[in-house]
Amino acid sequence: MPSERPPTLDPIATERWSRIAPARSPWLHEEVARRMAERLEWIRLAPQAWAHWDPVRGGMDAQALLERRYPQARSLLVETMPGRLDAARAALGRAWWQRFGGPRREFSASVPDGAVQMLWANMALHLAPDPQALMARWHRALATDGFLMFSCFGPDTLRELHALYAALGWGPAGPLFTDMHDWGDMLVAGGFAEPVMDMERITLTWESPARLLAELRELGANVHPGRFAALRGRRWRARLDEELAGRLRGSDGRLALTFEIVYGHALRPAPRARVAGETALTVDDMRSLLQAGRRAGK
Repeated sequence: MPSERPPTLDPIATERWSRIAPARSPWLHEEVARRMAERLEWIRLAPQAWAHWDPVRGGMDAQALLERRYPQARSLLVETMPGRLDAARAALGRAWWQRFGGPRREFSASVPDGAVQMLWANMALHLAPDPQALMARWHRALATDGFLMFSCFGPDTLRELHALYAALGWGPAGPLFTDMHDWGDMLVAGGFAEPVMDMERITLTWESPARLLAELRELGANVHPGRFAALRGRRWRARLDEELAGRLRGSDGRLALTFEIVYGHALRPAPRARVAGETALTVDDMRSLLQAGRRAGK
């Protein structure tokens, strides 16, 4: 059963946006990826192989950052949206003569179970209509003792725009995003261990309503189920520009919006055998249990 958190995503509209979104990484996604890469300084685990989840939208510049940090590791660039795998190859693929030196890159639409020791997912989770199903995919992709690094929007994102729409009776301005504590609960429920969550707020500013709206269109669409169902007219757009200019302008003369960024890190622990009259384990789980027992006995 799909999760009720976040409860404000229309699955059909969300899937459509994922299909038509520009095949490039928004500036904000690249900046968040850079900040998330800095958090790897806290982690001592060094993956032999790692997966870059949906890099075309998530931040393609992060590929080089991570390769510099893990120069001996093999990377698997995973694009789950049809057609975007070609864009990933075009942007991040290597010519045949470049493959004999430097980082090893592979491209795929999925990750084999237990294939990587790190899964990097930047700015993807907040637009998953069934986030727990997505977490389950990530959990399966990780080897035992592997770790997940992810980021997403938090509930304070675009709070000024939500307040403006509410004051004018225009309905929801966009989806309401999940709190970091709820993400932590879902990670634990999905079999992850030792989740570490933190957040920060980033304020972006623009010189005009037109520039502000153009950048918001790069980031996403209004996929709230209760959004205005018909087409807006030119008169409404003119009123929106007027209200943005009047309500969001700061003392420096620029228009400002808040984005809350949630960062998460969690481990895939060794499986635990349940005490029952009959227990079924996969061969991989049995190997992991035996290896964990040997390490504990040292």
